[in-house]
Amino acid sequence: MPEMPPNPEVADTAPAEDILTPYDREHAVTYMRMLDADAESANWREVAEVVLGINPLRERDRARQAYETHLARAKWMSNRGYKLLLKHGWPVSN
Repeated sequence: MPEMPPNPEVADTAPAEDILTPYDREHAVTYMRMLDADAESANWREVAEVVLGINPLRERDRARQAYETHLARAKWMSNRGYKLLLKHGWPVSN
């Protein structure tokens, strides 16, 4: 099984499709970190900077959008996406 990149580049918005994507595969650890931070009620600015690598002081709108969409995707993965993962496995990266 190929290794996941330790710190993959983060898009401005996470996928919103109701399917697993190669982006989801690459960002599985990011999603877990987002869920952990959310469970601890971490400040979104800190999460954007530490987990997503976006400075919210320099790029407030981008940081907020990335934070919100990646957290939403992480929650989707934990509620629905994992079922697709169990049924079909990870999508193949291109």
